[in-house]
Amino acid sequence: MKVLLTNDDGIEAEGLQALRRALLEVPEVELAVIAPDGNRSAMARSITTRHPLWVQEVDFGDGTVGYATDGTPVDCVRFATLGLIEGFEADIIVAGINHGSNLGDDITYSGTVAAALEGVVLGLPAVAVSQQSAARELDFRLGTRFDFTTAASFAARVVAELDDVPLEPGTLLNVNVPAGQPEGVEVTRLGKRIYRDELKLSEEDGGRRRYWIYGDAPDYHDEAGTDLAAVAAGRIAVTPIHFDLTDRRGMDALALHDLARLLQPAAEEVE
Repeated sequence: MKVLLTNDDGIEAEGLQALRRALLEVPEVELAVIAPDGNRSAMARSITTRHPLWVQEVDFGDGTVGYATDGTPVDCVRFATLGLIEGFEADIIVAGINHGSNLGDDITYSGTVAAALEGVVLGLPAVAVSQQSAARELDFRLGTRFDFTTAASFAARVVAELDDVPLEPGTLLNVNVPAGQPEGVEVTRLGKRIYRDELKLSEEDGGRRRYWIYGDAPDYHDEAGTDLAAVAAGRIAVTPIHFDLTDRRGMDALALHDLARLLQPAAEEVE
């Protein structure tokens, strides 16, 4: 089983290193690491198309190496599938462990989840793993202290058994691990965020103004069965996610609206 490990916190991040060591302990895993050379948090599915990317080999000091790039998390997955590492063709994409939770609506901003989604786009199974901070925040931006021990062990075991999980093709697993000792594991749906953003002037310089536009403490709807509620209750949340964003009911409604008539010139429609 050939596993590509990447993240959005950077190749030296403690979370990635903890998961790297755990995956190396899985007998059937052949591991490759391609990750950003620095923090790329909240870059979502950004890609680099307007300039070439640097790649540098990184010695992990235990007889293994990885590759750091100035690209995005999605770029890292593309590097692996396009043959950056000779003889390596990934079977599974693993992203993480993220420094902070990726829950509910936040996943649309997450570089960690974006990397896993790129695996799905390319037809590969994928797992995104995130760790809540010791402060028990439910926001990926606020925590500073993390213990990745449980998340790394759990994620490595999930990867080892992924072939036996009855998932539909095109599905990734978004795993969020609470701080401390988890009370259990819950299969969840995505929860709903409540964002409290505001426009806040930071400084002025001549004719320019500098603003903060995002708040630091989003809330959430506390609904049973969601990833947000599970992590708040101290349980590992495992959420299956697919990339099909099509609104099926919306298609039926639009089909009844006769959009073809909008092709007619306005004068003909008046007649």
